[in-house]
Amino acid sequence: MLRFLGAHFEELLGSVLLAVMATIAFINVIVRYCTSFSFAWTEEMTVNFFVWVVLLGTARAFRTGGHLGMTLFYDALPRPARRACQWIGIAVCVIFFGALAYAGALEVLDEISLDVTSESLGIPVWWYTIATPLFSLLVIFRMLQRSLGDLRADPREGRC
Repeated sequence: MLRFLGAHFEELLGSVLLAVMATIAFINVIVRYCTSFSFAWTEEMTVNFFVWVVLLGTARAFRTGGHLGMTLFYDALPRPARRACQWIGIAVCVIFFGALAYAGALEVLDEISLDVTSESLGIPVWWYTIATPLFSLLVIFRMLQRSLGDLRADPREGRC
């Protein structure tokens, strides 16, 4: 079970979050059209869970090598230049997601110190925003995991 969760953590959590988002949005639509009442908390949850799903999808894409890439120029380069491009790309992504994790951690710390609560549910906002630094670190981990796996598979050829 732990092996499955380790290999498919992003898919499992993302699927659960998408199911929750679809369910609460559907229930809200039905209630809104059948009555004059609407659940205000559904928008809060779906927007925040959407951010979680995007970051989980990014981590999955890096883990499987399924991220968008334009390889026209990359494929035309000689092998040493391709390897340099791969490591430059990894470095830029690590810097970006590292900065996102740092900024997200600062936001979480501010929300905790200011005791900010959400408007519709009244729960601490950092419960939602803690996903940004944590999942940014997951993206970095999956990116490095995939890159090292690619280098082990064919040490002469590094692929983004």
